[in-house]
Amino acid sequence: MNFKNITGLFLFGVLALSCQQQNKSENTEAEKDLIFEKGAKITNANFIGTAWLNNLMNADSINTNSVGSVTFEPGARTNWHSHPTGQIILAIGGEGYYQEKDSPKKILHKGDVVKCPPNVPHWHGASPEKAFIQIAITSRQDGPTKWMYPVTEKEYLE
Repeated sequence: MNFKNITGLFLFGVLALSCQQQNKSENTEAEKDLIFEKGAKITNANFIGTAWLNNLMNADSINTNSVGSVTFEPGARTNWHSHPTGQIILAIGGEGYYQEKDSPKKILHKGDVVKCPPNVPHWHGASPEKAFIQIAITSRQDGPTKWMYPVTEKEYLE
């Protein structure tokens, strides 16, 4: 192998490595905050955009709370919904939104905690520019989540 071939291979390797590093640095800031794996992509009609759910604990007869980590891509959000016994949201990364019906939207950041009241319609998800990661703690004692209609673009962006 001559000097030109060795130099060419070296330069190709450097270029490939720098492209790989570039892709790694494009991870969202929220993904750097991941404590738990993303889990499974949510494929039901109760979410707009792309989100993942990692069920950390399912409710049972001893503890009626389910706990899940939800990772929302930028722009992803839930539909309007309510919980018979409320819900607690722990913001653990990125930038998110939370809004109760007939109330102003709140902007959430890492460390924010939201106590969703029982039977109050609300939605939550990521901001348009940033991903959002949350831990959702939901009691199943009085029944499942009541899913409603999608959040409109106007509601989301107001």
